[in-house]
Amino acid sequence: MLEIGTTAEAAYIADDDDMASAFCLAEQDVFPQVFSTARMIGLMETAGARALRPLLQPGQLSVGVLVNIKHLAATPNHAQVSAQATFLGMEGKLYKFKIEAFDPGGKIGEGEHTRAIISEERLMQGAKARVGR
Repeated sequence: MLEIGTTAEAAYIADDDDMASAFCLAEQDVFPQVFSTARMIGLMETAGARALRPLLQPGQLSVGVLVNIKHLAATPNHAQVSAQATFLGMEGKLYKFKIEAFDPGGKIGEGEHTRAIISEERLMQGAKARVGR
């Protein structure tokens, strides 16, 4: 069982692939050269997944099922970014976290994140069945 208040972190140096500008799919898509919201959420999810790692049995993993995030500030390329997940408690079989993200200037994001522990095999079978593979 995970104790309320348990925390986990994830951190790295953001690079070109982490910038919003990297998400341009067509020429008319123009996004700034700052840390993207999508990557920030991914970093926050990683922190939550790390908190659940000790609970996983062989063949299990945790997946995100809900994110409710505010991106509060822009972060330039090549800056250190980090996230912290704090376990808030259970909601049925779901694990709820407070999540925050930071750069050297302070907090850049905050919100809540919910994860579930599932069988990896079952997840992959369901995903393939959904698209007819």
